[in-house]
Amino acid sequence: MSELPEPASKSSSPRLQALLGHEFFAPQHWKRRLVLWFGAVLVALAAILFAKASTWAYQLFQSVLSHGSWIPLILTPVVFGLLAWITEGRLRATRGSGIPQVIGTLHIEDEGFRAHMLALPIAAGKMVLTLIALAVGASIGREGPTVHVGAGLFYSLGRRFGFTDPKAASRFILAGGACGIAAAFNAPLAGVVFAIEELAGTFEHRFSGLLLTAVFIGGVVSLGIMGNYSYFGRVQADLPLGHAWLAVLLTGIICGLLGGLFARLILLSRHGPLALVGRLRAHAPVLFATGCGLALALIGLFSHNTVYGTGYDQARAFVQEAAVTPGHTFGIAKLAANVVSYWAGIPGGIFSPALAVGAGLGHNIAYFLPDVPASAVVLLGMSAYLAGVTGAPLTSAVIAMELTDNQAMVIPIMAACLLARAAASLFCPTPVYKDFAERMVQDFEHQQAGHAENAEKTRLETEALQHAGSTSAFDEPAAPIDDMDDDPSSKT
Repeated sequence: MSELPEPASKSSSPRLQALLGHEFFAPQHWKRRLVLWFGAVLVALAAILFAKASTWAYQLFQSVLSHGSWIPLILTPVVFGLLAWITEGRLRATRGSGIPQVIGTLHIEDEGFRAHMLALPIAAGKMVLTLIALAVGASIGREGPTVHVGAGLFYSLGRRFGFTDPKAASRFILAGGACGIAAAFNAPLAGVVFAIEELAGTFEHRFSGLLLTAVFIGGVVSLGIMGNYSYFGRVQADLPLGHAWLAVLLTGIICGLLGGLFARLILLSRHGPLALVGRLRAHAPVLFATGCGLALALIGLFSHNTVYGTGYDQARAFVQEAAVTPGHTFGIAKLAANVVSYWAGIPGGIFSPALAVGAGLGHNIAYFLPDVPASAVVLLGMSAYLAGVTGAPLTSAVIAMELTDNQAMVIPIMAACLLARAAASLFCPTPVYKDFAERMVQDFEHQQAGHAENAEKTRLETEALQHAGSTSAFDEPAAPIDDMDDDPSSKT
């Protein structure tokens, strides 16, 4: 009996079957792509809304300030103290920049830790509390909080649609952080580089597609709503090879040293004079934050009210060679304002304020280089100081180039950033975000070890009590039985 031929549908088009069986068409992969695309759109919209709201909040402060320069002496300390009090409890994860929290969740795969740091209430609270701080003149930025919000939104979406595996969650967190920084600055390339250099600390081909997809979608949404613009406007500056490169040396060393000093100051090391500041804040956080608000108001009073807010307007003016009053003291005054604002422990980032400090320092250095274009020196100072603060020279160089739409300064900017990173390491060997994240990881590990020790202690105590209870219950009958067994006459 001859064998019947197989149906044609099973034997025909093997290439088509192989193609349809490819992982590209797998439903799980398409589910992940759709979640990523939706998340990127959501993060871009949140970043745009946050940027607009930040501008409105600072404009509100300026309108209040127009009624009297003395008002921040009362308003800012009170609100700083209130923010410190609000963030003492369940909203503690909203404090600071938010970037260390994201780095910490990438290194700690514990589901409870991630859910606490990246919960949607934390993301919403981060935005609201940062806006309140800007409305009273805090010298903070919105870019770090946007990274925190982006990572939180991506993580929550991934969990909602079933991507609960720790490795998959890490990739969602990373993509969300990259999308956040790209949307905050309207700088897609900076988002990718920032995620690789600062957040992940490495490059892996398995998440490269996620990063590019998230950043691309977020960039398209931002471009469609905000238009094609540069953060600081187009800067037509270049640095001819020759004596003009002295600007690279000066900005790299000076701005790098001051950037490293700023990082050391806000880290509040556990030994030395800065440890005393940390103990004071830990002992009385609300009172300490109130004092920081008063210090900020005093700095603002003596700097003609130029150190409040993100510093965006002043940085743009320096880059565009416009007048800033008083320009010669702005850089140092803004640096001091950034320190006391971060010491307060309130929500807020350091990216934009760092760019403003660097622009002010570059403006000062340009006085000693009259033959070099001032805008070029300012651009070098801005990128070098940011590299000194963050310890991320590649990210700083890319951000500076994308924010000013300037490719002519690529090599000088990268050289200044590398010099700045080397100079900053004298004060702060570990990049500031990674140092904060490492402390967070160590605290979590100590907490887990403490829980395990307490659980073991409780178990031993319970067993001891049970043993004691069983022994006391049979003490009296046990003796006669043992005596009888030990008596040879009882065994017949």
